[in-house]
Amino acid sequence: MAKKELNDLKEQSWAMEILHDYKKANKRLFISLIIILSMWFATIGYLVYILNDIGTYDSIEIEDVENIDNSHIKIGDDIWEKSK
Repeated sequence: MAKKELNDLKEQSWAMEILHDYKKANKRLFISLIIILSMWFATIGYLVYILNDIGTYDSIEIEDVENIDNSHIKIGDDIWEKSK
């Protein structure tokens, strides 16, 4: 009877040890999943930011092009040059 109880105790402790190992492994996997998902969302957020930022540009207006030496304005294939 004592041997049977001893074997049951060994099996129970071995099973509990496996369950504790699974718990640790699942916790590590969950933390890894959270980190990967947060990095993925950060990458998507940065991509959206970059794609929205590409469309903005600054333009400079030059009203006195005729007074600037060696100046020209190109619009498409048309070039306006200062007449000499």
